[in-house]
Order: sequence, then structure tokens, then C-alpha cells
Amino acid sequence: MTKRLGDPLFNAVTLLIIGGALAAIIYPLYFILIASVSDPDQVNTGQVWFWPSGVTFDGYRRILSDPTVWQGLANSVTYTALGTVLSVALVLAGGYALSRHDLPGRNVILLLIVVTLFFDGGLVPRYLVVRDLGLLDTVWAMILPNAVTVWNLVIARVYFESNIPASLREAASLDGASDLRFFFRIALPLAKPLLAVMALIHLVWNWNAFFDALIFLTDDSKYPLQLVLRNILVQNEVTASGNLVGDLAGYAEQQRMAGLIKYAMIVFAAAPLLLVFPFLQKYFVKGMLIGAVK
Repeated sequence: MTKRLGDPLFNAVTLLIIGGALAAIIYPLYFILIASVSDPDQVNTGQVWFWPSGVTFDGYRRILSDPTVWQGLANSVTYTALGTVLSVALVLAGGYALSRHDLPGRNVILLLIVVTLFFDGGLVPRYLVVRDLGLLDTVWAMILPNAVTVWNLVIARVYFESNIPASLREAASLDGASDLRFFFRIALPLAKPLLAVMALIHLVWNWNAFFDALIFLTDDSKYPLQLVLRNILVQNEVTASGNLVGDLAGYAEQQRMAGLIKYAMIVFAAAPLLLVFPFLQKYFVKGMLIGAVK
């Protein structure tokens, strides 16, 4: 009897907590969306809560009418595609190699890799390495420095070690399969959840990357979308500050436009990832369990 009375109460409390967590996560995204098409004055005065007010698309028009935005979008797609493919290939290959107990010097290699999780050279040595390799102001400056993440490499190693038994490799070897053939024909097909989660992690990382562009790139035509949008917002705010003296009406209009651009650029930059995530979500959940087990 106590169990029957307790279950509905437990379920109600659980649903209440989950509902509150979902609202705390989803509402900020929804607010940014409606704020991007609402009158900034009404947003700033707290009149926009659940529905757009004073609907306007001036922020999106300002962004989409700038040719540098489309150039930045093309650059981001290029950096994201190349970076994701290279990173996933290196992480999966490295993780599989480190999962093999017959790899010579395996423990030493693992130790050297794990040490980098705790000690980092810093920004200056990183810049000097990129400069000495001749990568400054090139596409590869956005791709190679972050090609391999140690944490993801460790997760990949654990996945292969836990899900690809040595007996399977021995059976394939008896059938004449080489190490490369086993990796491509057997190990990788069994690692689809790992492949999907690594692709999603590196996709998000490369798409949102802007700091490396700020440090390593000097040519505006090579800037990724995030840096282009940042520059548009900064330029608009600087223009507004210049209009503050002697032109209050112009200053107010520039401030209004800056508010619209701020929310519109968040939506514009996040939309591609939001469209891709549902297709990889089930694999992402499986992949996160790998990290939990580790």
C-alpha cells in the first residue's frame, strides 16, 4: 500500500524537476529567438517574455546583406568539414592503436599523452610553433593545432578496449585479415556510436572556434563566421559611440541595431548545429555513456 501511494508522488516530483530543468534550458534559447525579431526597446524594458513584440527583421537584414557574412559562412563550413574529418580520423586511429596491448611502448605513450591534460605550454609557445611551421594566416592554422584532443583520444581508446575483444581480432587474423583490414572492416563498423559522438563533438568545436582565428589569421577574407559576426557587432557599437556626441538620434538608432544584431547573430550562428544535432542525438547519448563508464 505504501509503495502504491509513494509511486505517484515520486513520479510527480520527478516530472516537476525534469520539467523545471527543461524550462531552464529551453527558455533562454526561445527568448533569444523571439528577441531577435522584437523591438529592442521593448526587450530592454522587459516587455518581451513569451511572444515577439514589435516584430522586425532588421537585424537579420543587416547580417545577411553583408557580403563578409557569406564569406565567413563559407570559411566556417570549410574549417568545420576539414577539421572534423581530420580530427575524427586521428582520434579513432590513435584510440584503436592505444587500445592494442601488443603496441610497443604503449604505457609510455599513454603516460606522455595523459601528462598533457595537466600541463600546457600556453598561448605564446603555441603561437611560436604555428609560426615556425609556416601555418600563420593559412587554413591549416585553424585545423592542425586542435586536430587531436587528449580527452577524446582516451575515450576512443576505452571504447575500443571495452567493445572490441581480443578474441575477435585473433579470429580475424586466423582468417587472414591484416590489422588495417580488421580496423576498417570490423572495428569501425562496430564503433558507429563512437564515430557519431566524436563527429558531433568536433563539429561543434570547429564551428564555434574563433579564438585561433583571432590569433593566427590576419587576412579578413579567411575569418570564420563567428569572428565576422563579432566584428560586425563591435563595428556597430563603435559607430554608435561615435554618434553619441551631437547626434543622439543616430546614437539611439545604432544602439537599437546593435541589440537586434546581437540576438540575430546568435540565432544565425547556432542554427546549423541545431539542424544537425537531431540526426546524431541517439548516437550522442550512447557515446556519452562511454565517458561515464570510463
